[in-house]
Amino acid sequence: MIQGDCDTRFASVREQFECNFAERGEVGASVCVLHEGRNVVDLWGGVADRRTGRAWERDTISLVWSSTKGATALCAHLLIARGLLDLDANVASYWPEFGRAGKENITVRMLLDHQAGLPAIRQPLAPGGLYDWEYMTEILAAETPFWEPGARQGYHATTFGHLVGELIRRVDGRAFDLFFRDDVAGPLALDFHLGLSEKDEARVAPIVRADPPLPHEPRSLFLERMANDPKSIQSLMVRNTGRRSPGDHDSPEAHRAVLPSSGGITNARGLAGMYAPLAMGGSPLVDADSVKRMSAVSSAIGVDTTLLIGLRIALGFWKSSDNRQGPPGARDSMILSEEAFGHPGMGGSLGFADPGAKISFGYTMNKQGRGVCLNERGQSLVDAVYRSLGYRADRFGRWS
Repeated sequence: MIQGDCDTRFASVREQFECNFAERGEVGASVCVLHEGRNVVDLWGGVADRRTGRAWERDTISLVWSSTKGATALCAHLLIARGLLDLDANVASYWPEFGRAGKENITVRMLLDHQAGLPAIRQPLAPGGLYDWEYMTEILAAETPFWEPGARQGYHATTFGHLVGELIRRVDGRAFDLFFRDDVAGPLALDFHLGLSEKDEARVAPIVRADPPLPHEPRSLFLERMANDPKSIQSLMVRNTGRRSPGDHDSPEAHRAVLPSSGGITNARGLAGMYAPLAMGGSPLVDADSVKRMSAVSSAIGVDTTLLIGLRIALGFWKSSDNRQGPPGARDSMILSEEAFGHPGMGGSLGFADPGAKISFGYTMNKQGRGVCLNERGQSLVDAVYRSLGYRADRFGRWS
């Protein structure tokens, strides 16, 4: 069932990948690790489409949800490295229409740090509105912040991509998908799509919904708030999406749309390949100083207002965030080394760079996991990578 290559030094990664299928409910997935720029793990297996029985092949791709935000943040950092985008400038200096309704003093830094106060949209979105770039950016430009910008951190799950993507378009002049294609995916030869072409549609693995929680498992605080308070940020984020139907994320129309928050379509090779230059000092994308800036914690203002867990942000990326000792319903975590930075996606996908270990990592799958961070499938693969490199977990389970 498992295909691909794995360096003997990283044999435990293959073992955990196989265990994911045998014991943890994996359906179809891929995992890739590059160490010092060399591909040491490139594995895939399982079923891509349960309805047809189509196998997960080497070139199978899938929706990676918010792992897409890593690509969006990277594009912003390319402009910062080129001196075209200033972290401390007001967003309105690049996007004049944005500077109203209490958003006049929102900086680029606040936007990347999820501090802008725009994690959701109050106005009911038209069905299919999410796929209309001008429609979405005009609504966001008119929106009023949910809190004083800069005073809180609240993950902008559904709005981050259009906010940062439009900022990139205003600075560079190209549509966001063209910028990503020409300056990231193309130069790195990535099979990573923001706006999928018709010819690639047959390679996509449809999403398999997560299993319902077991009776003894506490539901995440995020889902509790979403279910019980229809006016909450959490409820607006989940219910006011502008999609045509709950399962619309698998439609060709959704795949063709440019959705920089959650619409990236790739595989583990694509995610690991995107982070590979950052794990090795930045070239050819950015310089070493940029990598230091990208990997440093820039926001960790208590409990995240949106996800209701402890969350550490690094200018658009996520850092290792350990909530395992927190209260029930708020224990979702992503445990990496302190030098690592990247982004997970809903259900458990993950891409990250670790410049200290000189590794880049990608994991994609079709079967969703529960919670709002990594689940045991992705975390087991990350843990196996660090063990293979000789890292040790301290008494709190953190890698160093």
